[in-house]
Amino acid sequence: MSADAAAPDTGEFLEEIRTTSLPDQVEELADEYERVCGERDRFLWQWIYSLFPEFTLSSVDAKHADHVRTQKTILTMYVTILDDVVENDGDRATFEEARRLVHNPSAVDPRRAAVSDEYFAFIERVWREFESGLADAPRVDEFADIFQYDMRQTLNAMDYSAVVNENPRIANLSGAERYGAHNMVMFPYADVDLMYSSDFVHSDFGTVRDLLWDLQEMARIGNWLTTWEREVKEGDYTAGIVVLALQEGLVSPSDLSGSDDRKTDIIEKIKSEQFERRFRDRWADRYRAVRDREFDTESVDLDALVRGMETVFQYHEASRGHK
Repeated sequence: MSADAAAPDTGEFLEEIRTTSLPDQVEELADEYERVCGERDRFLWQWIYSLFPEFTLSSVDAKHADHVRTQKTILTMYVTILDDVVENDGDRATFEEARRLVHNPSAVDPRRAAVSDEYFAFIERVWREFESGLADAPRVDEFADIFQYDMRQTLNAMDYSAVVNENPRIANLSGAERYGAHNMVMFPYADVDLMYSSDFVHSDFGTVRDLLWDLQEMARIGNWLTTWEREVKEGDYTAGIVVLALQEGLVSPSDLSGSDDRKTDIIEKIKSEQFERRFRDRWADRYRAVRDREFDTESVDLDALVRGMETVFQYHEASRGHK
């Protein structure tokens, strides 16, 4: 897929996503999310659930595929809630407490969170449901420590974004690319896949992870292209497109903190400079590079994973303004 490729049939993609049935466990969590949090439309959970088969490792045992898909959707909900808490709400206290659920659960004290008891209890429930869902994973012990590490990187990416929003003068594209890409959760998703991949051989692991660095950058670009306008309106200035505009002096931090009308003007100004085109070209370059790469893995089809990233990009494009 090139930067000039025809746009996907937006209506067809949206209809497919909106008619996606979520598993009962996710439906129940989505209902409670809407009651307690309510910042995101159910469309987001349908979007990611419908997309997971496109970038799930081929090594996942068929008998576990549905469960893995559900698990990763629940993990997405946890990550999304924390991302909104720290980036949209600037609520560091709740974020710090909620991230302890991952790396230091014995130290969690909900009284330190700034949200209601009910809100934090829901965050904890989402994490606990994900965590308990791994109990039947055939290889959970083999990949648990790597998953923990990768989740810390995802949480650190959110922390970095919060620091940039509080100090927009430090915004730079290298930081956005190196830190922000971890917010796409590509490494933790792959770890979950491998916990349910009975025939995966460890000699392939380095190659898988090497590829994930490129794929998560591609996923991040797709996300930036289709969410940056909403994020500017919400006071989040960490999307690569906005960071590039800041870095090149097209806009200033004071511009971004102005009124809603001012933010609308800034959005139009950034659009006029064709920054989006530069990121589309970067995505296309990355895609060509990984598509042409030769993989020598024995237990996983990485060419299929690469092909799936084209669908991921199309889903991003089709969902602009909906997530």
